[in-house]
Amino acid sequence: MAEVVIYVTPTCPFCKLAKDLLKKRGVKYVEIDVLASLNQRKEMAERAGGSSKVPQIFIDGEHVGGCDELYELDFDGGLDSLPETEK
Repeated sequence: MAEVVIYVTPTCPFCKLAKDLLKKRGVKYVEIDVLASLNQRKEMAERAGGSSKVPQIFIDGEHVGGCDELYELDFDGGLDSLPETEK
């Protein structure tokens, strides 16, 4: 099973767009809110090569990027191949 992790803040419009796309594609994900936790924000930045912007998205531990990169991955059919995707 693919593990999808998305680091977000509650007020980020791009976080909402990314989560909406994942939901639309039936992809289950773990959401981590970095607004209230400096430790989780630090973890996100370390995993994302220093980027502190949200969202940051990881699939099976591999850094996808942010919202734009997720939409590009979907456009290229990359979300279709995830085992958890329900069609």
